[in-house]
Amino acid sequence: MNEKELLEGYDDGEYRRPSVTADILVFSMSSDFKLQLLLVKRKNHPYMGKWAIPGGFVDYDESLEEAALRELREETHVEDVYLEQLYTFGKPGRDPRTRVISVAYVALVPKERLHIQAGDDAAEAALFDIENIDWGIRFYSPEMREALSEEELAFDHAEIIRTALKRLAGKLDYTDIAFQMLEDKRCFTAYEFEKIYEAISGRKVEKSNFRRDFIGRYIKTGVIEELDVKSSRYSIKPATCYCYKRQSHRG
Repeated sequence: MNEKELLEGYDDGEYRRPSVTADILVFSMSSDFKLQLLLVKRKNHPYMGKWAIPGGFVDYDESLEEAALRELREETHVEDVYLEQLYTFGKPGRDPRTRVISVAYVALVPKERLHIQAGDDAAEAALFDIENIDWGIRFYSPEMREALSEEELAFDHAEIIRTALKRLAGKLDYTDIAFQMLEDKRCFTAYEFEKIYEAISGRKVEKSNFRRDFIGRYIKTGVIEELDVKSSRYSIKPATCYCYKRQSHRG
């Protein structure tokens, strides 16, 4: 039998096949520099009424990234942002309906670009502050005035979120991801960048060392450019403004 004969007679129903979903973690930054994550409240079973990461089944004729971008557009009405494939989650039993493999993506979106709207399969959608506490991660929505623990999320989404947070923190020192959270990449201060760095890393920085690294890693290498502009938005004393020189990254 040659390849043509094999393909003509191939029965694609011979083996049981898992379903595939694309889940997308949309991270943003609050005005007071808290890392935020978009969650949706499920309208249908399973886990009806539980909060979850937005996502959906991959259509037969679309790629994984196309599915992720579709979900991003449906939930936030934005595109052309930092997008990176995170990891594939395929533990048997993670979805009570059937065997489901999820490919998770991370998107970083400045808050002013977000236009949040719950999709067809969601009852509500909201941004939740991410707070690291002694016993895990706490999620709090200022808009909904609702707090959640990891255990209250649907599916294995707490594990997916922990994986994403670890990935983002690990990439801070060798990529430009922190710049993707800036409200205005064309004019920002070192203080704004420092607070975003702290929010993503989950730890306070030593200011003098951080500013020295800021100059060496970004100004001297041409990643950012010092402007002849000052800002008093976050301090009484006007601070120097900078401009990010690179375009948005698609991972």
